[in-house]
Amino acid sequence: MKTKKLFRIALLLLLSAVLAACRAGTDSEAPQTQAADTAAGVTAAADTAAGGAESAESASERVLVAVFSATGTTRSVAEKIAAITGGDLYEIQAANPYTDADLNWHDSKSRTSVEQNDKSARPEIAGEPISLDGYTTIYVGFPIWWGEEPRILDTFVESYDFTGITMIPFCTSSSSGLGRSGKNLEEHAQSGVWLDGKRFAGGVSEKELRAWIEGLK
Repeated sequence: MKTKKLFRIALLLLLSAVLAACRAGTDSEAPQTQAADTAAGVTAAADTAAGGAESAESASERVLVAVFSATGTTRSVAEKIAAITGGDLYEIQAANPYTDADLNWHDSKSRTSVEQNDKSARPEIAGEPISLDGYTTIYVGFPIWWGEEPRILDTFVESYDFTGITMIPFCTSSSSGLGRSGKNLEEHAQSGVWLDGKRFAGGVSEKELRAWIEGLK
């Protein structure tokens, strides 16, 4: 009897020790689990906030590449800029398309010679006007004619309100630079924030264009 009683007492002490150890283990693990869950929640919230901010930023920045290109050379550059920036491409087309004879700069009586010598000339643009709602940056591309922007570009910039939009001119030519073209467009537009433009050769690489675009930022 005495032996059984001692055995029961020993068994009860052992069970008490085991239960105490279990409680201690449970108590020590609970805060760690809670802390891990909290940390995971904070990380998830931070990722969500960062993703939301990035989405909001990309949604708030819209780029338009507006280009006039009588021969296709400037359009090819504009297409590369649109691809790099993720922008929309809009081609400024003349209501009366230019022919090869019109583009003959050797002929002082050709259509373009007459237009470029008349600073008040405003060739008509074909199609419906484009909505500029939501655009924050507009690249304006054109060839250099007789040392300046084609007069149809003057028609374009005088037809819109660019308030709140960053305007970036660019041109193509075999040798002539941008000259006063950017300033001319800014003066005719009378709206928008105009940056200094740049002249490119028709075969400009995507790498060079990307470096220029990133430098603008």
